[in-house]
Amino acid sequence: MTGRIEKRFQALKRDGRPGLVTFVTAGDPDVETSLNIIQSLPAAGSDIIEIGMPFSDPMADGPAIQASSQRALASGMTLEATLGLVQSFRAGDSQTPVVLMGYYNPIYSFGVERFLEETKKAGVDGIIIVDLPPEEDRELCIPARNSGLDWIRLATPTTNDERLPAVLSNASGFIYYVAIMGITGTKSANQEEVRAGVARLRNHTDLPISVGFGIKDPESARAIGDVADAVVVGSAIVDIISANLNIESKPMPKLVECVLEFVEKLSCGIRQK
Repeated sequence: MTGRIEKRFQALKRDGRPGLVTFVTAGDPDVETSLNIIQSLPAAGSDIIEIGMPFSDPMADGPAIQASSQRALASGMTLEATLGLVQSFRAGDSQTPVVLMGYYNPIYSFGVERFLEETKKAGVDGIIIVDLPPEEDRELCIPARNSGLDWIRLATPTTNDERLPAVLSNASGFIYYVAIMGITGTKSANQEEVRAGVARLRNHTDLPISVGFGIKDPESARAIGDVADAVVVGSAIVDIISANLNIESKPMPKLVECVLEFVEKLSCGIRQK
């Protein structure tokens, strides 16, 4: 059975354009505002929604996303509440793929079997777990695949040809290519370096390749979209959320509007030839 992620990439291919993957942290800055943003993203041009599962020690994330996780946790966000957020979104949208991204510790504490059961029930399509290497596939990857969830693997510029087969094993949905080394939101992606990295990946997999890290505006999104199947934007969106909070970290009136305006610009950017 063809899942939502595969269907979306098939549709993008028919349209002859790259997709836009937008990242937000569940519950940032609060549950109501977060749900409002997520529900509005498809109409603003988001093709796939990536939702961060808040965690107290997000080691691969830069300051912006770390701060968003802290705000979400302070607002009372939990893994269970994150799944509830997805379920609320799915009640009004049966088409847009949803991917959860995060770390294994909260899932382990929640219970793998329970997590997979609740995740499928909520309407999640795929998961990205940044701290589980292929050697640990039996922990979560294989059970997730068996439950019908896509397992989206990260590849980096330093993932050499000897390592790639292991990294790509059991992967599905798409490959998330990290355009730059380091933590999220701290550098800009270089189109030629990304082009070379994506070309190398295509020698090893037929899965769509989405590129993230260092994409901050419509211009960089368009440049990366020229060489990738989809563009992932996260820190730049989270920065807009942060910029529209008052001194008590409460949302100002135009927060959601500002986020959606930015996503619309990104979407227009990647659609331009």
